[in-house]
Amino acid sequence: MKVVISVFNNLYTDQRVEKVCKTLYDNGYEPVLIGCNWLGAPEMERPYPFFRIDLKSKKLRFAYIEFQRKLYKEVLKNADNKTILLANDLETLMPNYLISKKLNIPIVFDSHEIFTEMPTIQGRWVKHVWKKIEKTFVPKIKRMITASNSYANWFVKEYEINKPTVINNLPRKIEFTGTKENSKKIILYQGWLNYSRGIDKAILAMQSIDNAELWIAGGGPMESEFWNLAKQSGVEDKIKFLGKLCPSDLRTITPKADVGLSIEENKGLSYYYSLPNKISDYIQSRVPVVVSNFPEMTNIVNTFDVGEIIENHSPEHLAEKINLVLKNGKAFYLHNLNVASDELCWENEEDKILKIFSDSRKELEHNH
Repeated sequence: MKVVISVFNNLYTDQRVEKVCKTLYDNGYEPVLIGCNWLGAPEMERPYPFFRIDLKSKKLRFAYIEFQRKLYKEVLKNADNKTILLANDLETLMPNYLISKKLNIPIVFDSHEIFTEMPTIQGRWVKHVWKKIEKTFVPKIKRMITASNSYANWFVKEYEINKPTVINNLPRKIEFTGTKENSKKIILYQGWLNYSRGIDKAILAMQSIDNAELWIAGGGPMESEFWNLAKQSGVEDKIKFLGKLCPSDLRTITPKADVGLSIEENKGLSYYYSLPNKISDYIQSRVPVVVSNFPEMTNIVNTFDVGEIIENHSPEHLAEKINLVLKNGKAFYLHNLNVASDELCWENEEDKILKIFSDSRKELEHNH
């Protein structure tokens, strides 16, 4: 059973899409993955076919339009009346929906975020365009997935739809080989280097944290600004920029940390309701966390007692919470991290994915 999966990115660092494809592939489906070359086309290997649509546009808003047009053609070329479509995020929804109608085949929609509530489009005219797409197509989708319970509830309230299936952004289980304390502590941020991620606050917090380094793993538009901030605040010798890492390299870095940060700022509901990948990546690697006071994140820290929650983003307060976790040490949290890592893993999400696709398959057989 073929599944055509599309997403607007270059596929390289999208762990969620990679995990969904692998789950389908391991369970006898034939995924065909379509991305694009926005921000490059790094080499990668997958056990199933994938390719990237070549975009000529240099501006994001034009790239989106070009992508929709080209995606429609590519999906149509790869799908027949025995195919299931999986559209990831709002950027791929319209072409996929139109083709699902044209060929009378099932579509599954996975919303990794609330696209219309992302900080980057607030107060801009493009928000109206995306909102119109969301309003037109989301209520027509029979099988919808979201990446957090809060997202699912938001969509229910906004569009009076049935509650989407929640597939949390959780990592696969990793084999835990024991923890060792670092004499010089490592504070880790992993993820995209952009506004509203709290990275600037973490850099400033380093002024009040001794005998530790802040490792920043990831690339993004703000990298040089963060580097300049580190210099200006006199902490550049305490900060290491590790650059963009592929998932397997990142997996060797994460367990080395003494504390993991997920300190997004509340710049739109999409962040506020998110459960970032990195929190469960830290937990799988048995690294305690310091997180923002957002519903999904605090729920994990309070349920499993695996770290600290910040009340605000002042660098002094952040330093205090980080110092507290460093002082407690990794061994202090280990039992709770073991319990949490058993529960918060991709293996516990897979059945929900397979159920959605087996229902889609039944619908397909019934229609044709």
